[in-house]
Amino acid sequence: MMPSRPVKLASRAARPARRTLLSMVVASLMASPAYAADLLTITRDALENNAELAAARANTRSVEAGLDVQQGDLLPQVSASGEVAHNEQFASQSAAQGGEAGGGGDDRYNSASLSLNATQALYDAVNSAEVEQAKRQIDQQTYQLAATEQQVLLDVATAYFDILRAHEILEARRAQERAIGRQLEQAREQFDVGLIAITEVEEAKASYDQSRAERIAAESDLQVAFEALERLTGQRYDSIESLGDSMSVTPPQPAKRDAWVERALNKNPQVLAQKAGVEVARSGVDVAQAQRLPVVEAFANYQYADSDNDTLNGEDSTAQVGVNVSMPLYTGGRTSASIRQGTYDLESSQYDFEAQRRDTIQQVRSLFTQVSNNVATVEARAQAIVSNRSALEATRAGYEVGTRNIVDVLNAEQSLYDAIANHAEARYDYVINLLTLRQQSGTLDVDAIEEVNNWLDENQSVTFTLPEEGQYEQALDIGEPPQPET
Repeated sequence: MMPSRPVKLASRAARPARRTLLSMVVASLMASPAYAADLLTITRDALENNAELAAARANTRSVEAGLDVQQGDLLPQVSASGEVAHNEQFASQSAAQGGEAGGGGDDRYNSASLSLNATQALYDAVNSAEVEQAKRQIDQQTYQLAATEQQVLLDVATAYFDILRAHEILEARRAQERAIGRQLEQAREQFDVGLIAITEVEEAKASYDQSRAERIAAESDLQVAFEALERLTGQRYDSIESLGDSMSVTPPQPAKRDAWVERALNKNPQVLAQKAGVEVARSGVDVAQAQRLPVVEAFANYQYADSDNDTLNGEDSTAQVGVNVSMPLYTGGRTSASIRQGTYDLESSQYDFEAQRRDTIQQVRSLFTQVSNNVATVEARAQAIVSNRSALEATRAGYEVGTRNIVDVLNAEQSLYDAIANHAEARYDYVINLLTLRQQSGTLDVDAIEEVNNWLDENQSVTFTLPEEGQYEQALDIGEPPQPET
């Protein structure tokens, strides 16, 4: 049976209050907080608190300390040792057969000794080669630290704009849900007065359910995006500034792809780190080869001893100065094996460098093309919104005069909000790809982040506040669809 008119009128009477609730919910979501963090502020927080970057800095200091360890072996080595002891000697002697009994006795005394030793390497090829290797390791780690810093900058910017991307898409899905919800209400009212069939109501309900599912997924994406930013900085941000209309969507400069490739090969810290790794491996071969060379060192020592033993009573001291030379003659094949191992490590590092070089070239070329295409894509997506809005208006007009059905209207609604979401995707793809291009070319720094930060609008912000499930449905009075008469 059809629902009675009094029930329907009662439902309508409750709608103004529910629409007021919806307005309050939306207003609370869009309200700007007292302070919204911008990209530059969050980037500085990450540079101070990011765990991966802190680990890389500690590792760099460890490698730098390794140079002092290796240089220490080339400096004078001085050691001292001392000993104080109480000594007891026991002796016994058996009497000869038929003779007088022999005597026995013991002796107790104290002794002390002191020893000083000093050495100075005059020629030690192994230690000298290890010092050079430690210097090359510092160079490599310095580039790796720079690569980590640039990756943190990119990760923070990506997480930041992923939040803005998720927010814009969520706003589009919310607007889509409201629009289709109103379409569903209209279809039900037309069904109540017999203007349309129940199938059109079911079509509207199915479209509404789909839009609701997309809105829920968009809310989840926004929550995940905020949590990703918190992981990078160790801090939670309730709101961040939005991307304003001042963003300049222009092709990358310089406008030649080969110029970006050349810049990357000269400045990309990952390429430079792999190149430094080749020198580290080459130094490893020098260390192995130096094991065949002699070691020459000067030495000096002083020894002092004192005892109150009756037979050794008095002091005794000696001193010695000289030069010691040692030469390995045969080490069981260890030195030759070390040289072979170092040679293979050098070969491997050279291939790693070439692989990194090729990968960087490919990444830069691809990103340059993507950024260039993003410029055209953003413009095309913006025009698609205009076209889909016009198409929706025309479809609605056709629906009012009976030339289009409700499915056409729902499809036009879906196309419009998909176009809005796609435009948001294109804008943030451009920003992130541009920053990634700068990272691959080795030019991503705080100044580059500050340039992008100028695109933000401090008067608009995104706040992580989600309405409770069911508020939209209650505000729109969306329930089960009416049932046809039997």
